[in-house]
Formats: sequence, C-alpha cells, structure tokens
Amino acid sequence: MGARNKARKRAVDVLYEADLRGEDAVTLLSGRVGSPDLPPVNDYTVTLVEGVTANRQRIDELLVEHAEGWTLARMPAVDRAVLRLGLYELLWRSDDVPPAVAIDEAVELVKALSTDDSPRFVNGVLGRIAGIGDRLRSTLRGANPATE
Repeated sequence: MGARNKARKRAVDVLYEADLRGEDAVTLLSGRVGSPDLPPVNDYTVTLVEGVTANRQRIDELLVEHAEGWTLARMPAVDRAVLRLGLYELLWRSDDVPPAVAIDEAVELVKALSTDDSPRFVNGVLGRIAGIGDRLRSTLRGANPATE
C-alpha cells in the first residue's frame, strides 16, 4: 500500500471517528500528531482531514443532492466518511488527484471497510458528481479561492 493510500485510510479513520463522537476532525487529528504512542501522521492525511473539515458544509450539500434518495443520516458512517474524502479529492484536489483516481481510491477504501453494496453506491454518487465536476470546480473556486 502506497503512502497516499495509507494517508487516505488514516484520514477516513479520523473522519469516521470524529463523526461518531460528534467531534471536530481536525481537533481529533491534532491530538494524534506527534503522539509517541501512535504512528506518525502523514502530511497528506492532515491535508485531507483539514480540507474535508473546511469544506464539509458544501461537501454534505453535494452528497445529499446527488445521493438520490439517501440522507446523510441514513448512509453508513463509513460510507459517509469515504464519500466526504472522495468528494474533497474530486473537487478540491483535482489539480493533484485525477477524478478517476479519486473515485477508484474511494471505492477501494469502501470495499475494504464497509458493506457489499457500498462500492456501487460510492462509485455512483462520486461518478454523478464527477460528470459535472468542471462546472462545480469553477463555481467553488469563484466563490472561495482559498479552498483551492
């Protein structure tokens, strides 16, 4: 498993745990950075957790809009964490992570962590959003250049 794969997995772990505890993911992660009892935290993990947290309201709006009949509360918590991370990479990190890679990585994560139906669900939601990704990215960048 490559460094970015491990960073994504660790970011999903933090996002998932923060969601279940009702805590801020960045605060939770900051308690782990530099901890002698835990493995070092990859810089890309920090980037992902901070990015998802900073853009979470818009990410959740897009997920609800494109999940076709699914509310966030109805989604399994692991799927929700993976979708948030995948959507962040898809729209906010597209200069660094090609859309197909963002989707494939999210699907692989959910295959390993969630239900048998989850890969198809995650692929469908992220695929729908990827289809309008260019329009969404230009809207996001026009609205808030600091999130690039």
